[in-house]
Amino acid sequence: MLPHPTARLRFRQMTMADLDAMSLMLGDPDVMTYYPFPKTRDEATAWIEWTQANYVRHGYGLWIVETHDGDFVGDCGVTWQQVNGRPELEVGYHVRRELQGRGYASEAALACLEFARDVVGVGLLVAIVHPDNAASRRVAERLGMRHLEDDLGGSVVRTVMGVELG
Repeated sequence: MLPHPTARLRFRQMTMADLDAMSLMLGDPDVMTYYPFPKTRDEATAWIEWTQANYVRHGYGLWIVETHDGDFVGDCGVTWQQVNGRPELEVGYHVRRELQGRGYASEAALACLEFARDVVGVGLLVAIVHPDNAASRRVAERLGMRHLEDDLGGSVVRTVMGVELG
């Protein structure tokens, strides 16, 4: 299953045919500013493999986000992540650098929130945000999320924002 298309965007499953586009986006230092480092082509391959494993395991994961004309925008979806030692469903999103600031991340993430509520049926959806990533925080706030806690499990403290879906 996929999130419903939005006014400007549609979703589809990620495949290895997306490697060039995903590798360019995940390898872009500007897109990956708040990650430890941009991803290599091999790491982008692993990203796609992990996503495909999530489709098999859960029936959902990250999806390719495209315009209705088929232009690659980025990826967005819901995945299970560890937050302070417990599993939480997270909405995650990446948008190509040249398309940032146009509301695509918020539009795609809202469709994924609706998917999480209506299809997955969880009561809480989180976004895990680097404390300095103001743009990602604004996307989460547009979804109605608020600061819940800090995740102290990794090498960098991450801000956990969330919204009740019940």
